[in-house]
Amino acid sequence: MTIDVLAFATSPRRHGNSETLLDWVLDAMKGEGAAVEKIVVPEADIRPCRGCNICERLNRCVQRDYMDYVHDRIIAADCIVLASPIYCMGLAAQAKVLVDRTQVFRSRKYVLGLPVVPPERKGKRAGIFLSTAGQNWENVFDAAIPSVKCFFNVIDVKNKDTRYLMVNGVDEKGAIARHPTAMRDAQALGREVVAHLREVLAA
Repeated sequence: MTIDVLAFATSPRRHGNSETLLDWVLDAMKGEGAAVEKIVVPEADIRPCRGCNICERLNRCVQRDYMDYVHDRIIAADCIVLASPIYCMGLAAQAKVLVDRTQVFRSRKYVLGLPVVPPERKGKRAGIFLSTAGQNWENVFDAAIPSVKCFFNVIDVKNKDTRYLMVNGVDEKGAIARHPTAMRDAQALGREVVAHLREVLAA
């Protein structure tokens, strides 16, 4: 079976540290036979949430933009990967826009009482959060984690099926290539998630 992977590169700096980390994971997944789609969020027409809550009545967003496609792909994918640098102790703005636009799924799940994915696919999806930060502080990722957990929860990826790889102390572009373990850890993570999904989808 082919594992369907949907990945989001959200840094405004193309091919920087977080996107490089993402590419290492995705290359490993492709090496294991997964089908991978990477969406570069800053180059996509994804507008901020208006906070209008009309999705609580319509079961869809009133805005017509690239999120129409993204919403459908999020539902279809077996694995969703979110990659973001840390800016000012939180997700990059482009990542937060994406997370906020999944309000549609929150409305579907908790207000309208409708499924996000079919019942037979619940518990058979995986999520990965990848992040890089320039600071060496141990707590530099802490403020981003609640938003990430919210994102995966509303799209029906269980917390136990979410993996994290966060690398600090990589500031200037290309610094991650000099990190002693980042590439190896990313490749191992990609392979492990594909193997995990093959197991649960075959069950």
